[in-house]
Amino acid sequence: MRCDWTDLPGEIREEIEARTGPVGSITPAPAGDHADFAATVHTAGGRTFIKAARKLAGRDGPEVMSLRREAAVLPHVARFAPRLLWQAEAGGWLALGIEHIDGRRADFSRGSPDLEVLAETVHHLQSTPCPSAVTLSAERRWGKFTGEAGSLSGDTLLHTDLNEDNFIITPDGRAYLVDWAFTTRGAAWLEPMMLLPWLIDAGHSPQEAEEWVCRFPAWLQAPSAAIDMFTAGFAAWWQDAARTRPEAWIARRADVAGRWAAHRLKGPPGEGGRTSLWMEPDRH
Repeated sequence: MRCDWTDLPGEIREEIEARTGPVGSITPAPAGDHADFAATVHTAGGRTFIKAARKLAGRDGPEVMSLRREAAVLPHVARFAPRLLWQAEAGGWLALGIEHIDGRRADFSRGSPDLEVLAETVHHLQSTPCPSAVTLSAERRWGKFTGEAGSLSGDTLLHTDLNEDNFIITPDGRAYLVDWAFTTRGAAWLEPMMLLPWLIDAGHSPQEAEEWVCRFPAWLQAPSAAIDMFTAGFAAWWQDAARTRPEAWIARRADVAGRWAAHRLKGPPGEGGRTSLWMEPDRH
């Protein structure tokens, strides 16, 4: 659960206000869960989106590590992302100041005009050179769970979490991708793969979702066996998580992943000779 502004240590609040000016009001982020604090702060100088996370016993925990990854990549993806304005570290916390974007969350439902914007953005993203700042590789992130790391290898810049909340469209039609905490270097087909469950969650049938991602050459050229293995692992992990953590959002992800796996594998993962593999979720 995210904390409030007043829960932050005085040291980090002082460092933040040294950069933004005195904070007048706070608008909590409407979605997401990667940071311990995420909100837009309103000051006399304007608005700044702030993400902050606490260290664990004096060392970087998963949340701090995700913020460091985001801070490293943001300067290299200005075409798609809000600007990183500053970083602050004090009181056992790391905070990022990010450009506030006025816009709405995307609509990925069938027939939405946002789908064409999404497709165009993914095409541009996949043609963007992956900066050296992206050190998380697909093989390291997922290889041991798919059984064949070679098919995951590549030099494509992957956002890996293109859900409707992370795809912001401004009134003038510009698209921004936010939450780059798990940007990965790997095979290009992995981006459509990670997008499929979000399309299903938005109301597409599994078949419709797969037909939609067929517009990406990388998906059409991907090894079918690798997609099958990834699909099985992804569904198996979320179904196991739903059994051990009875939270609504986990149950929803497990349902979507299960429906995709049933379509792709022609049966639940683990049946019909398929292998159920443990799969890391797209959150930490």
